[in-house]
Amino acid sequence: MTSRPMRSLVIAFLTLVAAAAPALAGAGAWQNNLSLGGFNKVHLYTPDGDSPVGNGKALLIVLHGCTQSIDAYKTANLEVAAEEYGMVVAVPDAMNKAGFSCWSYWQGTKSRSAGDYKNLINLANTLSGDAARGIDPNQVYIAGLSSGASFANTTACLAPDVFAGVGVSAGPSVGTSSSGAIGTCEQADVESRCRDLGGGYQSAFDTQVASIAHGDADTTVDTCYNRQNAEGMAGLYGVSEVAGSTVINADGGSAEEFLWQDGRVSMLWFHGLDHSWSGGQGASGSYVSGASINYARYLGGFFAEHNARIDRNRVPTLAQVDVTASADRIQVSGQASDEDGTVSSVAIVIEGVNGGGATLAAAIDNNGYFQATSDPLADGLYTVAVTAADDDGGESEPAIRTVRVGPEPPASAPVLSDIAVSVDGQCATVSGQVVDENQDLAGVTVTFASGVRAAGIDGVRYSARACDLPGGAQNATVSAEDEGGLSSGDQIDFVIDAGQTATLDQHISAGRLDYTNYADCYLEYGADAFKLTEATVSGQCQWQDDDASCAGPVQACSGAGGGGDPQPQPGDECQTQSTYNYYHKVAGRAYSTGNYYAPDYFAQGSDEPMAGSTWGLTALYSEDGGNVWRLGECP
Repeated sequence: MTSRPMRSLVIAFLTLVAAAAPALAGAGAWQNNLSLGGFNKVHLYTPDGDSPVGNGKALLIVLHGCTQSIDAYKTANLEVAAEEYGMVVAVPDAMNKAGFSCWSYWQGTKSRSAGDYKNLINLANTLSGDAARGIDPNQVYIAGLSSGASFANTTACLAPDVFAGVGVSAGPSVGTSSSGAIGTCEQADVESRCRDLGGGYQSAFDTQVASIAHGDADTTVDTCYNRQNAEGMAGLYGVSEVAGSTVINADGGSAEEFLWQDGRVSMLWFHGLDHSWSGGQGASGSYVSGASINYARYLGGFFAEHNARIDRNRVPTLAQVDVTASADRIQVSGQASDEDGTVSSVAIVIEGVNGGGATLAAAIDNNGYFQATSDPLADGLYTVAVTAADDDGGESEPAIRTVRVGPEPPASAPVLSDIAVSVDGQCATVSGQVVDENQDLAGVTVTFASGVRAAGIDGVRYSARACDLPGGAQNATVSAEDEGGLSSGDQIDFVIDAGQTATLDQHISAGRLDYTNYADCYLEYGADAFKLTEATVSGQCQWQDDDASCAGPVQACSGAGGGGDPQPQPGDECQTQSTYNYYHKVAGRAYSTGNYYAPDYFAQGSDEPMAGSTWGLTALYSEDGGNVWRLGECP
């Protein structure tokens, strides 16, 4: 065996453009007892940064063991892994518990549409489908301890298209009985059982990865399952074990690692660990131990390194981009480079604010220097967007500049237009266009009910986001000011639905109601779901129905939707996004075909044509959570 520290990937961050919006509220902190994906209680940690690979953040869903509270995972060093690998971590409390508050892996229907299997798939899709969270759907993983590990493995078998990776810690094999968890080892054909559960999603197993782990001091669940599970998943994936093993020394502990071909499967023995979640040095809590390495941190690195679903091509980068006007022409130059390939082309799109423009293909020398000069252009202000493409089809983030051809116009205030708002939960993003004919724009601010936000500006587009907004009718005021003190304003109205829809028991479980007014609420609603809205009462908050006849205790305000994202209400699922066609493509709302320099753009799902090529401004709306996009705004 050889000894080495835990791998630390050093990979350049690949980020979406997305108009430089501020980070999601709650980043770098735990949000507790959220109602998400069919679960009443989910602890959620959102890191500040993105995954070092792919596009956006990763998502790791962690399932508790028997008798174990989800609160124990808040002291398991999960946030360390979350921050290092840009992983959102979700810890749900099982809804359909069996035995000693276990995930019921040994009983009930094993189906994508049944019980907590359905809830976990919904939780994953709800979080990754929320554009505001910035989660890469190709980096969704699930892991667990003991009964949670077996349930996680079963769920990954049922939905390999959803889960790119699975982590199984001290988990009885898929399909075993409850007695197999606390008695002698129960033999199981993991490969066959998992394949059968996968049904029509077999092809997704070709790109799934698995980490199987067990404490070598575990006297609760038979350690035979470690190799049985690893070899079963390896058989499913069709990979062979690599000779030898490696000792990982990290986080104040150590573990022995065995690998299969292409890193598709790993098997760990946590040194000195009993039947607990391995949290690394400093970890504590019920069935959480600091005796060995931080398993969540290991998973973050293992998944990032071996995920086969993400595009690992590093797109080109642009530097020293210079755009100047020379008489009636625009000259563009700069440096383009590609870390893992070659720059194949540089495209330049020139668009006049008042019409006109040009599309150029820049000449590139062997050192990556590029330059191009336009044909004569009419006097006016122009936006110039430069993008570079590599030999693997990757495209750089655009460098956007503005330049004037002709004489400077008289001093005038910036002009605001195309204002739009996108609402998700208690967050709102206001965006639009700002044009300063004098090119001396000092900044754009947006005033929300929760305060003033400085807008991010990209070319002539601005965007600002605010969260923790109060429920009800809202308006946002936009102000643009130039360096000479001239300013202009605009505003837009919208509605924040801060309500939560659930059954009476679910409202109580989530802390919105207590048993004080149980009788009143039960007489009015029985077992039906109903909506509560958080209202301000004497400086604190209270959850109430529409006439306050059913109300909870006066308590501290939730500040984030009362412990969860609002459940979708009829008519509330439509979302509108307005931006350049290129940004729609980057965000997955559109695609392009045809000529590289002047491609045709189409709305994703509906295939409706979008005018204006790359830098056309288009409003798109979706009524099904972002699967199908259409031209226009929400009806």
